[in-house]
Amino acid sequence: MPASLSIVLDDLTGTATRDLIAAHLAGMLANTPVESVHALDLTALQHPAVRVYSAWVGDEIAAVGAFTTFDSDRAEIKSMRVAEAYLGQGIGRAMLEHLEREARGVGIRSLWLETGAGPDFVAARSLYERAGFSYCPPFGDYSPDPLSVFMTRELAGETAGQRMR
Repeated sequence: MPASLSIVLDDLTGTATRDLIAAHLAGMLANTPVESVHALDLTALQHPAVRVYSAWVGDEIAAVGAFTTFDSDRAEIKSMRVAEAYLGQGIGRAMLEHLEREARGVGIRSLWLETGAGPDFVAARSLYERAGFSYCPPFGDYSPDPLSVFMTRELAGETAGQRMR
């Protein structure tokens, strides 16, 4: 992982962040039927219940990630994406650990997520598995979908170093 990585709360006004979010959505729509794409667009990411973070190496955006609360102690990871130039450098892991710390800091006790079931999502599923997420049935407003998998993990009382292997 680059030593100069910084992760900040993002107000979604910067071009780099907006471009990475647009690339994320375009990538999802290029590989998945629209009815199975659950990534949030820019408007949805601006909802008050959503916290968006961006990771930077110097003045280059390396990743985005967000979580949205759906009740007082549960939240869903949304829109995790590492920029192409930074794949395989531990940026996704750093972003996930950051999201977990931030969620824990606002009283979130469990995180949930939906990701793809196909081969294009093996790296994402592997990251979440290593982070202690386990597979679960659809939650919230999700319905069963052969192109989606659902995962969850408890946060209470853990630090990132205690579970990442």
